[in-house]
Amino acid sequence: MANVSIKQLTKSYDGRQKVLADLNLEVEDGEFVVLVGPSGCGKSTLLRMLCGLESITSGELSIGGQVVNHLPPAERGIAMVFQSYALYPHMTVYKNMAFGLKIAGADKAAIDQRIRHAASILKIDHLLDRLPRELSGGQRQRVAIGRAIVRKPKLFLFDEPLSNLDAALRVQTRLEIAKLHKQLAATIVYVTHDQVEAMTLGDKIVVMNDGSIQQAGSPLELYQQPQNLFVASFIGSPKMNLFNGTVSAVDRHALRIKLDSGQEINANVSPENARVGAAVTVGLRPEHLLENAHSGEIFSGKVSIVEHLGEANFIYVTLQNGEDIVMRGDGNNTVHIGDSITLSAPSHAFHVFDSNGQALARLKPGNMISSRQ
Repeated sequence: MANVSIKQLTKSYDGRQKVLADLNLEVEDGEFVVLVGPSGCGKSTLLRMLCGLESITSGELSIGGQVVNHLPPAERGIAMVFQSYALYPHMTVYKNMAFGLKIAGADKAAIDQRIRHAASILKIDHLLDRLPRELSGGQRQRVAIGRAIVRKPKLFLFDEPLSNLDAALRVQTRLEIAKLHKQLAATIVYVTHDQVEAMTLGDKIVVMNDGSIQQAGSPLELYQQPQNLFVASFIGSPKMNLFNGTVSAVDRHALRIKLDSGQEINANVSPENARVGAAVTVGLRPEHLLENAHSGEIFSGKVSIVEHLGEANFIYVTLQNGEDIVMRGDGNNTVHIGDSITLSAPSHAFHVFDSNGQALARLKPGNMISSRQ
């Protein structure tokens, strides 16, 4: 396997508008990196540049220490698994997996050994004589992955490989890809729009927007310490609750913020770079809201929607000023639409973003100043 180094990488189609702007990213040997972001953010374009299907406007791209800017795909030591399975319909599973190796002139015995080894890993040994039309979607995707494995690439590239599968198969195949990564100690760059895939598969998640990298880090780091408002609102389902407000007081351990609703709250964030009168956005994760608690910052309203998920539920509450807020509750909660409800959150749970959308550093729990409505 190999590391990937991306330095000042740009992509422009017309010479003016940059589709990707000065990207810098390091993928370590054996690391599973997931690219996420909204449609059109550039994640698939970046993947296509990695595999050589898109040219590089400027910057440097290296795989395993070798600069590959001008190398054709066949010489980059990569294997790509697409959203569509792209299997030859007239060939058996065995022949589909063997085709690339035959074209490369590999020895027949070596081809057979590689195919049977990959089939064993993916548990498709019993399918080698079948045609693609005789397989389920999940089996076809495993064949496509097996075709990549037999090439023994330096780098695996996955472009939304589970999008065509139903929910149950997505879960099953996601687990298989995670196990495959551990077995092969493979270097993987994986594109998806599915947050669950990103959070459960990735060693590192790279959040992209408008052709730039917003933040790269571990799944928990991005969830608990988003660097800006975009990452905070993009990562997490349901999304982070957001409120507009103004800094009304600055304390050594907290900011006092007057929300647009008129309510004042305390947020345990660093006072550095904060000033009285500054406009801010306050964020709060649904799981940090507690029902009927009597400490912390209090929110009151009426239940508008309840989504029952079994082990948990999402309770949507319309506050007294008309704003909506969502909390994650216990699945056994018996709250009903129209019920009055009081929610609270500790001061250390709040995220605060300045007028440019940049996060203020959160402080550890404790040293909170008193709260008032």
